Amino acid sequence: MRSTADRIRQAVSFELIGILIVTPLFAWVFDHPMGDMGVLVVLGATAATAWNYLFNLIFDHVLNWRRGDVRKTLPLRIVHAALFEATLLLLLLPIFAWWLDASLVTVLLMEISFAAFYMVYAFVFTWGYDTLFPPQRTGRTTA
Repeated sequence: MRSTADRIRQAVSFELIGILIVTPLFAWVFDHPMGDMGVLVVLGATAATAWNYLFNLIFDHVLNWRRGDVRKTLPLRIVHAALFEATLLLLLLPIFAWWLDASLVTVLLMEISFAAFYMVYAFVFTWGYDTLFPPQRTGRTTA
């Protein structure tokens, strides 16, 4: 299992790198001013950072409980990335619609684009992070 400090480092570095990539890219793709998109991205990143910490903690506890190990296979990495993005999409959809003063359908299409980007990014980032900072092996807990 990862320490709290390691989980915080993972979540913060994930979001900071993501913000640096996605803000200019999506301002250009969706033809919104950088400032407007930047506020939206930072708002989303803040929510995503908190959710990233909680989601990964829950996911690791479930893995440890079910398998006695938190290491992820390729199929588990795909499930991990997809579940994270799907749940985050549900959390952010109404906030994005309100901020952009747009319909839920319009924002859903934008969110799907964000989710597709971040799903690939989460997969690559997490794999790279696990390679640079391998999680500690743990046995099954009895509680």
